[in-house]
Amino acid sequence: MCAIAALVVTLGGCRQDMHNQPHYKPLRATAFFADGRSARPLVPGTVPRGAVMENAAFYTGMIGGQPINAMPFPVTRQALERGQERFNIYCAPCHSETGDGDGMIVRRGYLRPPSLHIERLRAAPLGQFFAVITRGFGGMPDYSSQIPPEDRWKIVAYVRALQLSQSVSVQELPPGERSQLGQPPPPAPEPTGTTGVQGIARPPLEHKRTGSGTPEPPKQERKQ
Repeated sequence: MCAIAALVVTLGGCRQDMHNQPHYKPLRATAFFADGRSARPLVPGTVPRGAVMENAAFYTGMIGGQPINAMPFPVTRQALERGQERFNIYCAPCHSETGDGDGMIVRRGYLRPPSLHIERLRAAPLGQFFAVITRGFGGMPDYSSQIPPEDRWKIVAYVRALQLSQSVSVQELPPGERSQLGQPPPPAPEPTGTTGVQGIARPPLEHKRTGSGTPEPPKQERKQ
């Protein structure tokens, strides 16, 4: 009987649960496999977990290690407005809303970025801006976790539009826009009736007090 009890105790000490499985440390060599590697290649047909990034140009802005100079989708007014909104949120604190590099946190001591309107950046391919937003550069951190790829491209489109807006010539403007240059702003409306400037109502007439303290009614205008 004592032998049986001792055997049960011994077998209990040799217990191997799933939480304590034998395993290799990452990249540790092994003699079990012919190639000597414990890390095994993926099984053919394995589907990656998460997003499938098959379009390298869309997700990296690069093809063959070189930045592309084309947008991966058509640029619409809606896309530019979205890009402007994201630019003003994430980029303007350093680059300013005009892109001259004089953002609010730069005025408070942060590293000043180059102006987006210098010749080097005006000639830079679009993929370069996307790659910098994705990976960061110099004192600029990466925004890959804050800004989705599609919004990064919309920011890139807005940056190019912003650059063009600062260097466009009068001859390149549409006739309707060109005719508005140099025209003074429309005059402010004159106050009429009981309404003052910009729709603010005039205050009521005050009663003039006489020496006896009795309010004197306002004088009525004589009709001709």
